[in-house]
Order: sequence, then structure tokens, then C-alpha cells
Amino acid sequence: MSSPPVPAEASAVVGRRIAIRLAYEGTRYSGWQLQPNQATVQGTLATAIREVSGEDLVLKGASRTDAGVHALDQVVAFTSTSGHAAGVWVRALNATLPRDITVREGREVGLDFDPVTAAIRKRYRFRIHDASWRPVLDRHLVWHWRGRLDEERMREAAAALIGEHDFTSFESLPSTRLSKVRTIHSLEVFRPPLAADAPGAEVWIEVEGNGFLYNMVRIIAGSLVLVGAGKRSPGWLGEALAARSRPTAGPTAPPQGLVLVAIDLGHAWPTTTVPKPSHRTRS
Repeated sequence: MSSPPVPAEASAVVGRRIAIRLAYEGTRYSGWQLQPNQATVQGTLATAIREVSGEDLVLKGASRTDAGVHALDQVVAFTSTSGHAAGVWVRALNATLPRDITVREGREVGLDFDPVTAAIRKRYRFRIHDASWRPVLDRHLVWHWRGRLDEERMREAAAALIGEHDFTSFESLPSTRLSKVRTIHSLEVFRPPLAADAPGAEVWIEVEGNGFLYNMVRIIAGSLVLVGAGKRSPGWLGEALAARSRPTAGPTAPPQGLVLVAIDLGHAWPTTTVPKPSHRTRS
């Protein structure tokens, strides 16, 4: 006995779920999130996808980076019925995207893959240029602070934020998030041995955690700079954390110093393409 014919809608192509690792300089974008009449990374990527396959697709990003914030490892997923393999997407998008956005890697994933829920840890870096001269080569990538910072004091203060805490004091208002509890696995303050202008010209803050509140990393950076500048004591940061009140912490640092360095997807997609700096100095 022959099988009944399969309805046309049942035999339609379901599509492929494609995940890509994206890097971009955020200087000329109003953040990741699509916004009307604004240049955004999500909108620019959607336009490139339309040029490649003719599809208007829903793009899901692992992190909503703000206006002016950069990324070395944003993870984005979309479902396409075009039939293009992941490698084809990487090549075609890189031939279409502007020079300040690039696709580093791509792979096909399960149709239920969600980069937001798949992200186990995220690592951010905030760069502060505190030399006596203005930054030139990396002026769009650093916060220029007029005055030498004491990274030892900053390092001492940062220790209070490591672990699981309520980070209400480090989230911009208003907020719609019900839980302010996050875990910071590591928070390092150091001078990289090689900076664009000269060794010792910058202080880097690297923070890795299971998730971050809105502007949390930038507020941590702004608070640590107050300590490094001698305007607050190292113990003040722990007091601000315990207060659970935004006004008790420091200012929100400007966006251009912040970069999303890496997103850990665990076994779903291991990556070692953005390693941590391996040589650090404490000048």
C-alpha cells in the first residue's frame, strides 16, 4: 500500500540555524539593537543578509552592546531557508559587510539554539589611557583619563566585587530586571606590556562573569577610576556594593573604552580565538 502524499507545507524546507561570531568597531553605530533611523550593528548585518539571500531574518545576539561599544566576539544566530552552508555565509557576509564589521567564524547549530541562553560566561575589557599625552592611534577605543592612575589601589578595590552579589549599585536606572544578582568570576586590573602608544600608557580592566546588568561594566570601570585617582578609598567599592543603591557607586564610564572580548558557549561552541593576555606587568 502506497504512502499518502505529503502536504506541500509539510515538505517545505525548515531551514538551517546558523550561528556566527562577529567582531566590530562600534564607533559609528548606535549599539547592537535595531533602532529606527539609526545605524546599528544588527540592522547592518540584517541588510547584508538580505543582499546575500534575499531574506528578511530575525537576528538574535548574545549581548546588547551599547552605542559606541566594540566587540571581538559577539555571537549571533539566525534561521535561513536559503540552503547556504555556514562557510558560505561567512565568506558572503564578509564580502558584503562594511569594513568595521567582520564575521570571524560560523557554524550550523540546532534549530533551538539561542545565543542568549547558551552563553555561560562573558568577558569584557575596559581600556583607560592615562599617559600625559592624548591617545592618537586608539582614540576611539580608549577612555582618556587626565592624570596617572594607581592600578594597585584599583586592584585592591576590585577584589570586593568578585563572587556572587546583588549588583543593584552598578546598574543604570531605570531597570526592568527582577534579579540583580550576578556572579563575577574574575576582575583584573593591570597595565598591558604593549599598548598602541607606549608600554604603560594604559590601564586595562578585564571582568568575566555569568551575566551583566545594564551598564554594569562601565559603572565598575568608572568606580575603579575614582579609586585609582585617589578620589575614593579602596574600601569604598565594597561599601557601594553593599548599599544596593545606584547613587552610591561611581559614574558610568564612556562607551568607547569597552569591548566584548569573548563569549563562552561551553560545549555548544568552544572557542580559543580570543585568548586572555598572557603577559602582564605591574608598573
